[in-house]
Amino acid sequence: MEYNSNAPIYMQVMRELKKLMIKGELKPGQKMPSNRDLAVLFKVNQNTAARVYREMENEGCCYTRRGIGTFVSEEEEMFENLKSEMAEELLRNFMKEMKDLGFQKDDIISQVADYKEEQE
Repeated sequence: MEYNSNAPIYMQVMRELKKLMIKGELKPGQKMPSNRDLAVLFKVNQNTAARVYREMENEGCCYTRRGIGTFVSEEEEMFENLKSEMAEELLRNFMKEMKDLGFQKDDIISQVADYKEEQE
């Protein structure tokens, strides 16, 4: 994974893990990598890996069982909320960038429609 200097590394790792959850590659109740394995997998410090899990647990994305490990949340609603939040963030950033380029709302909609048509 290549890291962007615009956001803290732990947040970028969290985002990747959340994507894996949304895509179903990390399933509800599934054991997540240990802190050490996560650090190796994402090439980060073990303290960063521990922070990732701590922050994700605070957000309700996972839970830890002392001595056993960290597990993906089993709450179905969390997955839907996570998907909606991430989609909204992507759209918000997209709209901001398009407006920064000088596009108006109708122009943006037209650009998206044209792009969709080209992809089909």
